Amino acid sequence: MTKPPVRGRLRIYLGAAPGVGKTYKALEEARRRAGRGADVVLGLVETHGREHTTALLDGLPAVPRKTLGYKGCEFTEMDLDAILARRPAVVVVDELAHTNVPGSRNEKRWQDIDELLDAGITVLSTLDIQHLESLNDVIAGITGVVQRETVPDAVVRAAEQVELVDMTAEALRRRLEHGNVYPAEKIDASLRNYFRTGNLTALRELALLWVAGEVDDQLDRYRAEHHITRTWEIRERIVVALTGGPEGDTIIRRAARIAGRTAGADLLAVHVTRSDGLVDAGPDHLARQRRLVEDLGGSYHQVLGNDIPTAILDFARGVNATQLVLGASRRGPIASRLSAGVGATISVRSDAIDVHLVPHEATRTSRRSRRTPPALSMRRRLIGLAAALAGLPGVLAAALAVGLPLAATIVLLFGAVITVALIGGLYPAGLAAVGGFALLDYFLIPPKHSLAVGDRGNLLALVIFLVVAVAVSATVEMAARRTAEAARAHAESDTLSTLAGNVLRGDAALPALLERVRESFGMDTVTLLERATDSVDDPDLRRDPDQWHIVATTGAEPCTAPAHGDVEVPADDRRTLVLRGRRLEAADQRVAAAFAVQAAVALKQQRLTEQAAAVAPLTETDRMRTALLAAVGHDLRTPLAAAMAAVTSMQDTSVEFSPGDRAQLLDAAGESLTRLNRLVTNLLDMSRLQAGVIGVHLEDFALDEILPRVLDDLDATGLVDATVEPRLPLIRADSVLLERVLVNVVANALRYSPAHLPPHIEAAGTGSGTVRIRIIDHGPGIDPADHERVFQPFQRLGDRHNGNGVGLGLALARGLAEAMGVTVVPEDTPGGGLTMTVLLDVAA
Repeated sequence: MTKPPVRGRLRIYLGAAPGVGKTYKALEEARRRAGRGADVVLGLVETHGREHTTALLDGLPAVPRKTLGYKGCEFTEMDLDAILARRPAVVVVDELAHTNVPGSRNEKRWQDIDELLDAGITVLSTLDIQHLESLNDVIAGITGVVQRETVPDAVVRAAEQVELVDMTAEALRRRLEHGNVYPAEKIDASLRNYFRTGNLTALRELALLWVAGEVDDQLDRYRAEHHITRTWEIRERIVVALTGGPEGDTIIRRAARIAGRTAGADLLAVHVTRSDGLVDAGPDHLARQRRLVEDLGGSYHQVLGNDIPTAILDFARGVNATQLVLGASRRGPIASRLSAGVGATISVRSDAIDVHLVPHEATRTSRRSRRTPPALSMRRRLIGLAAALAGLPGVLAAALAVGLPLAATIVLLFGAVITVALIGGLYPAGLAAVGGFALLDYFLIPPKHSLAVGDRGNLLALVIFLVVAVAVSATVEMAARRTAEAARAHAESDTLSTLAGNVLRGDAALPALLERVRESFGMDTVTLLERATDSVDDPDLRRDPDQWHIVATTGAEPCTAPAHGDVEVPADDRRTLVLRGRRLEAADQRVAAAFAVQAAVALKQQRLTEQAAAVAPLTETDRMRTALLAAVGHDLRTPLAAAMAAVTSMQDTSVEFSPGDRAQLLDAAGESLTRLNRLVTNLLDMSRLQAGVIGVHLEDFALDEILPRVLDDLDATGLVDATVEPRLPLIRADSVLLERVLVNVVANALRYSPAHLPPHIEAAGTGSGTVRIRIIDHGPGIDPADHERVFQPFQRLGDRHNGNGVGLGLALARGLAEAMGVTVVPEDTPGGGLTMTVLLDVAA
C-alpha cells in the first residue's frame, strides 16, 4: 500500500497593509531555497508592477496560469492541477485571502493551498492583517472599508511559521509617495484615504498584537509539552485573588497600579468557588469587581477548588504569572495562631511568584462573622424541648416499671435523645442528653437517688452516653442545616438560571426584569432609581425624592427614594433597586443583588441601543460624505481635466489647428462638460433626496414625450432601441423626475452593454392599471443576491473602477422613483445581463 505523503509546511508572510514587502520577502525566501537546490516554482505571484519585486522573478520557473471565462469576460487563476502534476518541493502562492473566479474547483485560494499541503508541497504565501476573519469588523471600523475576502483564523494559526513583515507608517507612506506601491494616478487618493497615518499605525498595532498572541500561544504549548511549571518572567502578569468581599475593589486598584508601572503588563483577576456550592461570596461584590477589572483593562476568571491556596497557585502558574496580589487576612489572632491563612500559605508555596498582601478596611474582620441563621424553626425547637422534658421521664418510668436492666434502659434513653434531635435539633437534644445522664445516675446507678457514682465502669458508661448523644445530636443538626442550605441553594439556582436564560435570550427589557423580581420575592412594588446628583454621603438625600428619578417600576405605587422601600439593593454607583412589601433574608438579598446588577446592565443596553439609533443617521451621513469626497477625487476631476486640456490646447497660439481638429477638441470638451454636468446634477439630486427636500409635481402625460429627451440627454439616439406599445395610456408621475430616473437607468445599461448588443427599451401596459418600462441590457449582469446592493449610494459591484460615474446612478433612480411612488425592480436578463423594470401608475 502506498504511504501517504507527509503534509507540506505553510509559511505565511503577514503584513499590516499592502506595500510593506510581503511578496518581496516570500520571493527572497524562494530564491534562497532554490539556491540550496530545492525545486521551487511560482504558482501565482502578483507583483502589481513593482519593479523590485518583478526583478526577483528572474530565474524562478513559473507554472502558467489557467484562463477561466465568467459572464463574458476572461480571468486568469492559479493552475492547481498543473502544480499538483509538477509536484515541486516548494511553491509560492501570493494573496492567501483571494477569492477564485466562479467555476474554479475551490471557492478560496486558501483551499487550493490546503490541497497543495496535503500533497506534501511546502507553500510560501502572503496575507494582510485586514483579511483575518476575527478582525474584519474591527478593521472596518478603523478604515471604513469592509473586506469581503477573509481567511479563517484557524487556517493562519495552523501555519508552521507566520513571519511579520513590519514597516512604520511613515516609511510605508514614503514608499507610496515614491511610486513603489501603486501607480501615480492612485497615490493621492490612497494617501488621503486608506493609507492615512492613523490607519496604518492602528493596522500595524493589530498585526503586532496578533503575532505576539501567536508567539504567546506557542510558548504556552511548549511549556505544557515539556511540563514546565516554573514561572518564566517574560512579561509581567499580575494575578489578583478575589474573595467576593467588599475589600476586592481596593485590592484590584492596587494590582492595577502595580501593572501600570510596567508597559504591556497583564492584569488577571481570579475567584475560587468551593465545589460544595455552600460557601459563597456576595454576587453583587463580584459583579461590581468584574466590571472594575474589565474597565481597568484586565480579565476576570473563576475556578473551582476546595483548597483555595492550591487553586490560586495552580491558576497563577498556568498563566505564567509573575506577581500575586491578595488581601491581608481578616482572621483573628487566635485563628491565625491555630492555622496559617490563605495569604501565609500562598507566600510559603509561591516559589518565584512575588506575593503582595494588601491591607484594607475589612482586615481582621471575619467574613463569616454574621450569625448563621438556625437550620430549624423556633416552633420545631420548642416541640423538641417539650419532647425532651416529657419524653425522657416517661421512657425511664416505663423502663423501671417493666424492670429493664441498665444497658437496655441506656439504649432506650439514647433513642429518645436521637428522636429529640430529629425534632428540635442540637439544643433540645443537648438538654435531653444532659437530662438523660442525670436521670440514669439518679435512678439506676448505685448509690441510687443520688448523683454520686460508686462504680467507675458505670461512670464511664454515663460519660459515653452523654458524648455519643451530643455528637449524634450535632450531626443531626448539621444534616438539617445542610439540607436547608441545599434547598435554598436549589431555589436560588433556579431563579438565577432563569435570569441567565433571560440574558442569553436577550430578554433584558427593564419592566419584564423588574416584574420577575416582584414575582420571585412576593413584593408589592419594585423600582429602579437613579441618582440625580453625585452626593450620596448625606443620609437625608436617600429620603429626598428630588435627588432621585425613576428609571423603571412595576407593581403598585412606585418608590420615589431609597428610604421609601423595605429593601434597598445597590445596582451600581448611581443606581439602586428598591423593593417594597417585606424585608428580605440575607440569602434572598444575594439573589436580589444579582437581579439589581442585571437591571443596571439592561438599562445600559437600552441606552446604548437608543444612542446607536440616534447616531445611525449621523453615521450614514458621514459615510455618504466620505464616499462623496472619495468620488470627487477622481470622477469629477477626470472630465474637468479633459475639458480643460481641450480648451487649453485651443488657446495655445503656438499650435495651429485645422478646422477638423478644432471641431474634435470642441466635441471632447463638450462631451466632458456634459458628463460633468450630469455627475453634478446627480450629486445635487442625491443631496436633496437625503435632506428630504426634493419637490414632486405629479401630472398626466404620455411616455412618448420623455423617451426622446432621455435618449438625447445621453446622446444615445440610434444606439438604444425603444419599443413602445401603440395607444399606450397616459401615465401619472413627475415628468422631470421620471426623466432623471430613466436617464440614470439607461446610462447604467449603456455603460455595461457590449458594443454589439446595445440596450433595449420596452414599454407596455400590464392590464392592471400600470405601465411597465423594461430597460434590458446584455452585459455581465449581477448575482441575484446583489440585486438590492446596486441601489446603495456610491456602490460599484466588483473591484474594477469603471471610470465613469461615482456609483450614484441607480441609487438616485430608486430614490427619485420612490419619491413619486414609482417602483424600480432589477431582474436577470435571459441569456445574461440585467433588466430594470420601472412600474408606473396609469392616469385616472
